[in-house]
Amino acid sequence: SSKSYVTPSHGVPLAGIDDADIEELFSKKPASPFPAQLSIVRVTSTYRDGFEVVQTRDIESDADLARIAEQPLISQTAPLSRLLVPSDMKSLKDLRLPAAHMRSDLLLVYTVDTTFYVVSTPLGPLTAVSLGFLPNHQAHVTATVAGILVDVRSGYNYCSTEATAQEEQRSSTWSTEDAVTESKSRAEKAAFARFSEGFPAFWKGVTAKYAKSAPATAE
Repeated sequence: SSKSYVTPSHGVPLAGIDDADIEELFSKKPASPFPAQLSIVRVTSTYRDGFEVVQTRDIESDADLARIAEQPLISQTAPLSRLLVPSDMKSLKDLRLPAAHMRSDLLLVYTVDTTFYVVSTPLGPLTAVSLGFLPNHQAHVTATVAGILVDVRSGYNYCSTEATAQEEQRSSTWSTEDAVTESKSRAEKAAFARFSEGFPAFWKGVTAKYAKSAPATAE
C-alpha cells in the first residue's frame, strides 16, 4: 500500500549549515538596515548530507505568517523564491544568495523535526514509521520548529528560537497509517503556531539590541 509508512520530518542542524570556521564566525557583523525586508524559508535535510527548501506550506497558517510579517520594523516579508534556490545546498550562503537577489535584508530559516515515541522511548531516526513498528500501536509524536535569523549581507546570525508541540491520540493508539499522518500534521502545525506566537518577543529582542545601531534604510 502507498500509505504503509509515514515519513518523519527531518530537521536540519541549523548551527551546522554555516560553513565558516570559528575565526570567520566571530568576524561577522550585523549589517542589516531597519526597517528590514525579511525572506522566510523552511529547510529539511537530505540523504546527501545537505539540505533543501520545502516549497509547500502545509503547516503554516495565514495567521501564523501574519504574526511574523506584522512586527514593527519589518517592512515586507516574502517566501524565498523557488526559482532562485539551487536544488542541493550545503551552507547558508546557498540561501543568502537568492535572498540577496530578492533584495532582502534578513533571512528567517526554520526547520521542523518530528520524533515518534512509544510510551516515553523515542523510536530513533527511522527513515519511516509503520504500524508494524509500534507495539499495540501505542505512541505519540513530538514536533519541534527551530529557526535562526541571518543577516543576508554579512551572514551574521542574530539569534535562534524554537517551539515544541506534542500530539497524542485520545485513545493512545494509532489504528491506521492515516491516524499517524494526522497526528504528525497536528503536532507540526501546533509547533509552528507556537513558533509564530513566540516570534514577537524574539523579534523585540533583536530590534532592541540591533536596530538603534543599524545603518539607515535608503530613501
